[in-house]
Parts: sequence; C-alpha cells; structure tokens
Amino acid sequence: MTGVSEPKPSYLRALLVLGRVSNLPTVWSNCLAGWWLGRGGEYITLLQLMVGASALYIGGMYLNDACDADFDRQHRQERPIPRGVISLAQVWVLGTMWLLLGIGLLAPHSGKSAILTLLLVGAILLYDAVHKLVAFSPVLMALCRFLLFLLAASFGQFEIDGLVIWSGLVLAGYIVGLSYIARRESTQGVIGFWPLLPMAAPLVLAYIVNAGPHRDNARLLSLVLILWVLKSLKPLWRAAHRNIGQVVSHLLAGICLVDLLAVADVPREIGLLFLGFFGLSLLFQRYIPAT
Repeated sequence: MTGVSEPKPSYLRALLVLGRVSNLPTVWSNCLAGWWLGRGGEYITLLQLMVGASALYIGGMYLNDACDADFDRQHRQERPIPRGVISLAQVWVLGTMWLLLGIGLLAPHSGKSAILTLLLVGAILLYDAVHKLVAFSPVLMALCRFLLFLLAASFGQFEIDGLVIWSGLVLAGYIVGLSYIARRESTQGVIGFWPLLPMAAPLVLAYIVNAGPHRDNARLLSLVLILWVLKSLKPLWRAAHRNIGQVVSHLLAGICLVDLLAVADVPREIGLLFLGFFGLSLLFQRYIPAT
C-alpha cells in the first residue's frame, strides 16, 4: 500500500516546486504596492489582480523548467522533470494553461491593463526562452517585475504616474542584483559585489520622495531592508560551502520589504500586510524551495 500511495504526494509536490509557490507572497506584495500607488480601489479588484498575477507567475515558472529541461538534467537533477516525477509535455501544457488563466483574469480589466498584461507575458516568455543563453537575463527578470508593478497600478483608480514608474524601476534594480547572484547557484561561479549597487536603489528613492513625518518611517524601513540584505548576503562571504540558494531565497523574501519601503506612508494595517507576506514567504521556503 505504501508504494501505491507515495507517487501522489510526490506529484503534488512536483507541481508546487515547479511553480516556486513559496515566492507567491512576493507577487502579492508587488500587486499590493502597485495597486496602492495607483490609488487603490475596490478590494475585490485587488483580489482579482493577485490571483491573475499568481497564475502568470506559476505559468512562467512551469515554462521556465520546461525550457531548462536539458540544462537541469546536467546540473539540477533534483528538479521534477529530470527526476521523472512529471513529464516535459505535461509541464508545457500546464504552464500554458496557467498563462492563459492569468491573461483571462487580468486583460479584461481595462485597455491599459490588457496592454501591460500582454507585455508582461511576452517578457516572461522571452526570459524563459533565453535566460540561460544571454548575460543580461537578470535585466529580463527585472523587466517582468517592473511590468507587474505597472500592471498592478493600472488596477488602481488613477493614472500611472511618475512615482509608480520610479518605484517599479528601483524594484527592478533590486531584482537585477538578486538575479545576478541566482545565476551562480548552479555553476558556483565567482560573484562580484556590483549587485549591491542596484539593490540600493530603493533606499535612494525612499529618501528622495519621503519628506516631513513620512521620512522617519522611510528611515526605519530602510534600516530594516539594509539589515535584511546584509544578513541574506552573509553566506557569500564564506570562502567555502557558499549556500547561494539560501542567499537568493532570503533576498526574494526581501522583495516584500522593498515594496513596503515604496509605500512607507501606508496605514499600519496595510503595512502589516506587507510584513505578513514577508513572513509567509520565509515560512513557505521551509517546505518548497524558492529557486
């Protein structure tokens, strides 16, 4: 009986691992921050945004593994496709279905949302297809999050303004840094310290745009982000046995802190939501790998 029942949880876990579902709280955080900077609106609309964005993320991650199947057979044999838990054909079908679901939930909201949804899907597919082939793939990953941020703002009640664009750009800078480090996870290549520069972009913007009483909140949240990034990067300073996967996982959870810093003046209950997403991301990472 044991041998018969084991494949079912293994298949379910494969689906969760393929979708990198431990990172979904960071997607929800991006949605909440962008939606808030777009002046918010009905919470049912925010829920629709989060579900649709989650579908796009899961679909993109499925297709990421599908495109990386040959690479993973050589370098990451623990992934579900090389292990034979799920077939390559199934992953292609499921990934496509998730993307279509996301498009169906997001595109009908408005003309601007439809354009941004299609641009985001295009960026996801481009990243999946070429990220192992080009050196600038961290920029493509950052582009995906930038477009998601703009898409989230398009679900708000007002036009996408300069603050939304700049907040999306500094988020993209943070993503460039962590994606650069993530590229070394499989190859264990040399890691320079230049990624720290774009990762500091959210701190600069927070200082510029927050004045008066909001600056104190921005300073406190900036300090929290700095301490978390330094803690996350600490394993890279060890000469041997660098745990790059752990570094990247913690930096991914830090996306929620970057988003909170972007909306430093939010009411306390909204701020607690960002911290909740941060905690959920770390909790989920204990059971499902983030990379």
